[in-house]
Amino acid sequence: MTTPVLVLVGPPGSGKSTVGRAVAERLGVAFRDTDADIEARAGKPIPDIFVDEGEPHFRELEQAAVRAAAGTHTGVLALGGGAVMAAPTRELLRDLPVVFLEVPLADAVKRVGLDAPRPLLAVNPRARWRELMEARRPLYLEVATAVVDTAGRTPEQVADAVLEALELKTPHD
Repeated sequence: MTTPVLVLVGPPGSGKSTVGRAVAERLGVAFRDTDADIEARAGKPIPDIFVDEGEPHFRELEQAAVRAAAGTHTGVLALGGGAVMAAPTRELLRDLPVVFLEVPLADAVKRVGLDAPRPLLAVNPRARWRELMEARRPLYLEVATAVVDTAGRTPEQVADAVLEALELKTPHD
């Protein structure tokens, strides 16, 4: 079975897409984001899926996207923030190299912004983010091979830390 060289998980604003692209570039592999896969398949942005079909439908699309990407993608894969909530997804990740990008609330707010179209953060974003993290952090830790703290770091510094944490070598090493 083909598997990703690395999977990134973490909450909104942790830098999964930005860091994932940087790590993929350094490793000379492709980057893939399951949220982008979902939007392409559905033909609309994720917030519209939440509004039009509801969160349960979105979560079904998300599980399918993760399953497809985990079985076919050989580069760096970034998962949506809530993907780890599904037990089948956590099972899929069990034998893969997974890095949890941990981010403090203050940094996440700066990166995501409180007016960004994040369906689960629409009402009282700070409180909701804390609630999401209380539920999700144990699951991120469960699937993680390594944890990288992003606090106060640039995306380049986080990318370095991810590569170091998994002892991945770039073509230049």
